[in-house]
Amino acid sequence: MAEWREKLSAEERDTLRRTAMPDWTAPMLATLTKKRFSSPDWIYERKLDGERCLAFRSGKKTRLLSRNQRDLRDTYPELVDALDTRVPSGIIVDGEIVAFDGNVTSFSRLQQRIGLTDPEQARTSGVKVYLYLFDLLHLDGYDVTGLPLRTRKSLLRRCVDFGGPLRYTAHRNESGEDYHAAACKKGWEGVIAKRADSAYVHHRSTDWLKFKCVNQQELVIGGYTDPQGSRIGFGALLLGYYEDDELCYAGKVGTGFDDELLERLGEKLESLERQGCPFAQAPENAGKGTHWVTPKLVGEIAFTEWTSDNRLRHPRFLGLRRDKPARKVVREEPA
Repeated sequence: MAEWREKLSAEERDTLRRTAMPDWTAPMLATLTKKRFSSPDWIYERKLDGERCLAFRSGKKTRLLSRNQRDLRDTYPELVDALDTRVPSGIIVDGEIVAFDGNVTSFSRLQQRIGLTDPEQARTSGVKVYLYLFDLLHLDGYDVTGLPLRTRKSLLRRCVDFGGPLRYTAHRNESGEDYHAAACKKGWEGVIAKRADSAYVHHRSTDWLKFKCVNQQELVIGGYTDPQGSRIGFGALLLGYYEDDELCYAGKVGTGFDDELLERLGEKLESLERQGCPFAQAPENAGKGTHWVTPKLVGEIAFTEWTSDNRLRHPRFLGLRRDKPARKVVREEPA
């Protein structure tokens, strides 16, 4: 790869910055939109439902970090092995860790790996994981985030030996609307539209847009209700999001749990119990049988729509997220 700079245009070479590899760099985030469009100036990638990560290869050392800088080495040791052998030193790559249920990425299935911190237990869990790489941030002593996206993806494909659990995130050109329609028919979460000549920035941007097939977002757990009948653990979770530094109530979710998750999550909730309601306004009908918790846990929730009074309709719990701090959870509004 020593000759990669010579193959760039003069304009592209001007965007390169010689720099030491950073210990951390924030990932670029996409903006939700209701618009669907096709354009030769954009590319379209499959939206993967997993755990976002950045991989740092320096010397013989590999670091695999979530978007809130959690060390993922022990949870996904086979991915670290693949990065050690298939990715050159002096590189930062961006991607998504996924598990599959059939041909569809499943965050619920990935949950069985997310909670593991013992490498051997992770390897023998029976949940196969893959790392889909879609961007390149640092290469051979240079910050390459100023290069156009198409160029970064071309370099990524050339410098990584894709195979095993390492996968290249392919894209389509121009046909955004058709790709979105096909994605929804296949049961995918959606499509990410990316401006083809865009630089990589370390914040949310409208140069990356989410075309979703289903409504899904992170929400903070602020309380729970007692279980009824033969149910164990808890009955429903009380959910919210932050707005102007206040936790706003968004409704309850009582589906999407099996007995193992009810028991395990119920123990976590008990350890976080507190006296006062964490929501800016106490939920309606919150009385006997309602327990408040310190709002630290974040859940991934699927739902059909937001109601006119800012409540979730038909919510379903998909799993706990550990890659986003609770205080960063806001209601995701389409651009």
